[in-house]
Amino acid sequence: MKKTVILILLVLTTKGYSQFAKSMFSKDPIINLENWQKQRLYFGYYLGFNSFDFKFDYKNVVEQDIQVKKTTGFNVGVVADLRLQEYINLRFEPGLYYTKRDLYFPGVGELEKDYLREVNSTYIHFPLLLKFSALRTGNIRPYLVGGMSTTLNLSSNSKSKDDNFQQKFRVKQWTAAYELGFGVDFFTEYFIFSPSVRGMFGISDELIRDNAVNGASPWTDNIDSMKSRAILINFTFH
Repeated sequence: MKKTVILILLVLTTKGYSQFAKSMFSKDPIINLENWQKQRLYFGYYLGFNSFDFKFDYKNVVEQDIQVKKTTGFNVGVVADLRLQEYINLRFEPGLYYTKRDLYFPGVGELEKDYLREVNSTYIHFPLLLKFSALRTGNIRPYLVGGMSTTLNLSSNSKSKDDNFQQKFRVKQWTAAYELGFGVDFFTEYFIFSPSVRGMFGISDELIRDNAVNGASPWTDNIDSMKSRAILINFTFH
């Protein structure tokens, strides 16, 4: 009985893969969702991963940079796609992004509470992007995407009166960035699957300096600007 079930599953899996391969990569594929992207407006959702970093610029030359330990975060959001022209679409992709970065400040004390700052960030991300699609080939259509975004950080600590002298690392609530990336639309029988990779490059300084009343700050005084950098990998479904 067990061998029979395994055999049936193998047959179904092989058949499903064969149909997918024929639909996507054969010389004469069955065209799926042929008129879907001719709609003026359509929607979708995405799930994905991110890796956020910080780029530091300093007022004075430093012997050692501030070290950033990155982790893999996650993204979830929705997509609204407005067709402007056959090859150009305007996309709005608001989403919730979670990430964590550990900052190591060289030469600041010998205890972890002095030289380590954990930056946990929960972002509400608002990107407005232009999508430039290539000519569709069968059920595959690659594209480039780029635009501007603004982000609300719900974990910024911007309203806290405490600073690094009380182990509180503060960043601004709102930041701005530009984004560039690429992806591919795969047209299946029932939906469009669209994996993409984007780079996000902050253009505004995010750091809130430590309070001057506490004296010279070894954490923030020498930082001219601190801007986010990120790699975003999203899997979109329309």
